[in-house]
Amino acid sequence: MGRPVLIRGARQLLTLRGPAPRRGRQLSDLEIIEDGAVLVVGDRIHSVGASRRMENLKEARGAEVIDATGKAVMPGFVDSHTHFVFPVGRPADFEHRIGGASYAELRQHRGGIHSTVQALRLMSPTALQAQALRWLRKFAAHGTTTVEGKSGYGLNPAAERKSLRVMQKLDGRPLEVVRTFLGAHVVPPQFESSPDAYVDLVVGQMLPDIRRRRLAEFCDVFCDSGAFTLAQAKRILLAARELGFGLKLHADQLTRLGATGLAVELEAVSVDHLEQLEGDELEALANSGTIATLLPGSVFHLGSFRYPPARRLIERGAAVALATDFNPGTSPTPNMQMILALAATQMKMTPAEAISAATINGAAALGRAATVGSLEPGKFADLIILDTGDYREIAYYFGLNLCRMTMRRGEIIWPAAARREKAR
Repeated sequence: MGRPVLIRGARQLLTLRGPAPRRGRQLSDLEIIEDGAVLVVGDRIHSVGASRRMENLKEARGAEVIDATGKAVMPGFVDSHTHFVFPVGRPADFEHRIGGASYAELRQHRGGIHSTVQALRLMSPTALQAQALRWLRKFAAHGTTTVEGKSGYGLNPAAERKSLRVMQKLDGRPLEVVRTFLGAHVVPPQFESSPDAYVDLVVGQMLPDIRRRRLAEFCDVFCDSGAFTLAQAKRILLAARELGFGLKLHADQLTRLGATGLAVELEAVSVDHLEQLEGDELEALANSGTIATLLPGSVFHLGSFRYPPARRLIERGAAVALATDFNPGTSPTPNMQMILALAATQMKMTPAEAISAATINGAAALGRAATVGSLEPGKFADLIILDTGDYREIAYYFGLNLCRMTMRRGEIIWPAAARREKAR
């Protein structure tokens, strides 16, 4: 164990201490300490409090000092919905979509998700890992310390295993990577005339194999038009639950099929997207333990104007999280700061609500709220120093990177302009 580290002088220390997940008014309470400090011992937070008091702790003697004077310090972002393992981007799709191309027309141009699937199947594990590592470093540079990664660009047993193994090897390099099996992303071309046969493959072979190899913690299904029906999704998720997977669900992105109700019925950890959510399903979600993970980046990139109903969810008492949905087709950004800006301007979340949704509630959506997502004694020392003294500027200065330093488990993983000094 190295020397303790004391981060001191923070103009605003956002601790987010308290219960998780946060709901309603709790989302706005960031538990801010002015002139705050964090003492890190090993990979854990030893204590938080006013700088003068923390400097006088016996555990702080001889500590390395990081001067955060005039800056805001907060928990690292927890990005609870991404697809960061993919071979190449799809700028051609982007250009065709600007010209008005539909999803079917993108496929005619040899684009769309199936082009990513084909490329991933052909890419070597080494090359795929190098590409994924590049993106993880981008996440870290923008202040993310924990990221969820989904498979789903393989759509056959070997390629799905390849994606999940890449994530497994990259866990801790430099971020914590939480793995989700999304073999039910879309129906692969060879099964288009018999989609239930592909569901048979997912349930009968892929899920048991992934579980036996311990390659994923969660199982997700894309239940929407052009993907899987409500009945197919329920069959897959029930099989996954029986095997011990945590459950997640892509729901109500394009059409309303009842997927949010299914997520609540099966007590899924989270239900994600929700652009079309309304009525009884919104009320049921708000009154459940399932977390509503909102993904405004995909709405923005697709040029849509139908954002998830964040305000209604918050007012009804739902637990709301925010994530990037980083992927090559609909949300090519690893920048959670931009997601906070979209949450504020397009979904009318306050900056404080957005920070809670992107940290402690994101952690809850991954079953990690006991270890990350807030700055509390005993939790991992996952935090960021901002190049501003006012947390509201994260959402205000959209498109900028205000992350000055990223620390994960007591180690600096993004060193931009961080200044360490020996304690006097």
